[in-house]
Amino acid sequence: MSAAGPAQAERRVGAPAPRPGLRERLAGRWPLPPPLVYLVAILVGVLLERRWPLALLPGPPGRRLAGLCLLASAVIDGLAIGTCWRARTSIRPDAPSTALVRTGPYRWSRNPMYLGLALFQAGIGLWLHNAWIVLALIPVMGVMNTIVAAEERYLTARFGAAYLDYRRSVRRWL
Repeated sequence: MSAAGPAQAERRVGAPAPRPGLRERLAGRWPLPPPLVYLVAILVGVLLERRWPLALLPGPPGRRLAGLCLLASAVIDGLAIGTCWRARTSIRPDAPSTALVRTGPYRWSRNPMYLGLALFQAGIGLWLHNAWIVLALIPVMGVMNTIVAAEERYLTARFGAAYLDYRRSVRRWL
């Protein structure tokens, strides 16, 4: 029997590899789901607005801008998700990436889904005339840069030179 242990010795040649554990799935990634970061910021903005109202662009201009942000968010996220599905890779940051996606919105942003979520947060803030929600984008983007840095370390280890070339040719956000 080898040093790998009995479970390794019993695996037959040609049998599928065991499903990776949590450590392998996270592989240097941030354990907090990114959409939750944006949702928490929106909720904090709502609570701050109740205590210290801080209006933002009320009336039709605010609603129009909110609508544009929400529409752009839906389009960008929809295109990004569809592009990942066509490439047969996961959209979940805690799941292994099986392909390096460079098409669709990934041609002009390495993080279009997160960009779409930022537009969603801004759109909600504008729709509710809540400046706190929009201002919360400042710390959210700091947190997201930390999350993205962890994801980039994983993608560099996973795809090597191909990912480094992609990083050089496409900006992180816009």
